[in-house]
Amino acid sequence: MLTDIQLFNHAQRKALKESAKASPRRRANHNVHKSYEDLVQRLFIAMEPDSYVRPHRHTQQHKWEFFMAVEGSIDLLFFDDNAVLTKRITLSAGGDCVGVEIPPNVWHATVCFEPVVFMEVKQGPYEVMDDKGFASWAPEESDVAVTPFLEKLKEAELGTQF
Repeated sequence: MLTDIQLFNHAQRKALKESAKASPRRRANHNVHKSYEDLVQRLFIAMEPDSYVRPHRHTQQHKWEFFMAVEGSIDLLFFDDNAVLTKRITLSAGGDCVGVEIPPNVWHATVCFEPVVFMEVKQGPYEVMDDKGFASWAPEESDVAVTPFLEKLKEAELGTQF
C-alpha cells in the first residue's frame, strides 16, 4: 500500500544526527522496521566520533549484518578469536566502498573520525538477550577504560592484539 512507504529524508537525517550528539552513548537510530519481530531489521544510525561500539559477534548462524554509508565515513574493524585486528574496511558515502555484509560469528567493531550516518540491515527478529556476544577482551560501555581503548581501536594497525 502506498501509505506504507517510508522515506528517510534530509530533515530526518539532520534530526537523527542531533539526537546522536545529545545521547550519552553518542549515537542514535531511526528504525525503518515496524517491530523487533520483523524478520529483517532495517535502521539508520547516526554516530559521533566518541561513540564506543564494543567489539562483538553475532553467534546465531542466521545473524548476518549489512552496513551502508549514507553520510560521512566509518571504519569497520575485524578481529580473530585471539583479539588480533585482521581487517579494516572504510565505508564512505562518497568513496570507493559504500557497503559491506558481515557474516555470523565474525568479531567486529565500528569507529568513526567524523559524524557519520549509516544504514544497518540484519536478520530478525531482534532479541536483546541473544543479539550479541561481546568480546571479553574489550571494556564494557560503562568502564573507565573505554576512552583509551577507543583511541587504541582508532589507531590500530593490522596485527594489533587487544
